[in-house]
Amino acid sequence: MAYFICLFVCCFAGLMIGAQGTYGRYGYNQNRLPADVSAAGRQRPPVTYIRPGQGNIINLGAQAEVCKSRPLDLVFIIDSSRSVRPAEFERVKVFLSDTVDSLDISPNGTHVGLINYASTVNIEFHLNRHRTKAEIKQAFSRVDPLSAGTMTGLAIKTAMEQAFTEEAGARPENKNIAKVAIIVTDGRPQDKVEDVSAAARAAGIEIYAVGVDRADMKSLRLMASQPLDEHVFYVETYGVIEKLTSRFRETLCGVDACALGHDCDHICLNTNASYYCRCRVGYVLNPDKKTCSQANEEVRSDLTEDPCMCEAQIAFQKKIQYSIHEINSKLEDITRKVHQFHLR
Repeated sequence: MAYFICLFVCCFAGLMIGAQGTYGRYGYNQNRLPADVSAAGRQRPPVTYIRPGQGNIINLGAQAEVCKSRPLDLVFIIDSSRSVRPAEFERVKVFLSDTVDSLDISPNGTHVGLINYASTVNIEFHLNRHRTKAEIKQAFSRVDPLSAGTMTGLAIKTAMEQAFTEEAGARPENKNIAKVAIIVTDGRPQDKVEDVSAAARAAGIEIYAVGVDRADMKSLRLMASQPLDEHVFYVETYGVIEKLTSRFRETLCGVDACALGHDCDHICLNTNASYYCRCRVGYVLNPDKKTCSQANEEVRSDLTEDPCMCEAQIAFQKKIQYSIHEINSKLEDITRKVHQFHLR
């Protein structure tokens, strides 16, 4: 009898170990692909997925390593629509607090602001409101969900026009402080996000999009900065959103080549240990890849000094010049992406 009992226990233990290998710690089938992934090709979109039972286990009681290499003007934009349950909203606030714990919050370091949105948009506090981690985390704890609606586009527009301004605490452009927005949402936007996100990125705001559960992946990609595999994240439940803390610590603490010195006329954007230049809306990048000219400006004097040059020739040369600027800008982006691909 003892022999049969022992045999039964061993078999049962073997079955349990096999089940855990298939379903993970939380009963989730780790072999199941996300809904938007082709089962035939098994190719994932440019998104970082965090699933229950995967990734590093975060010790919430441990002191996070502090990032001191990259000062930021950082604005969190969090969805608190009806689909976000109260307990889930509390999880989001833990994620925000954990992320702040890893940053150098100081007058010359990182400043933090918070936008809360649903059908309406509420700026909970500006970049110049709180100066210590304790103050920021206490402010997080006091935020309440707004309930109805998901006006993500309006929230991004509000961030661009009101949160990332010098009046609200954003530092002047000549300080070369990176402007970063982290959007956390679990739904499909009820307004347009593509154009307003493009305008925000053109204004020098680097956008990270974090989707949870029912989040619309297409909208996340339209919002986020390039490259998408470094700026779009997805977690299947709010219960594992804290696992993204380590990823953001690595990302936000990267070397800030722009802060170390650059010669961009308008906007400097980091890429690994280097940088590249962009122009504000209405301007194009000159062939030197550093300076900017108005897209509709009158042709330069060196093109108009010939008194015999007719208006048709001038118009033609202006069109050619603008096209060359656009091609150079696109070639710069392609070169940068190829360089990043080889570094991986």
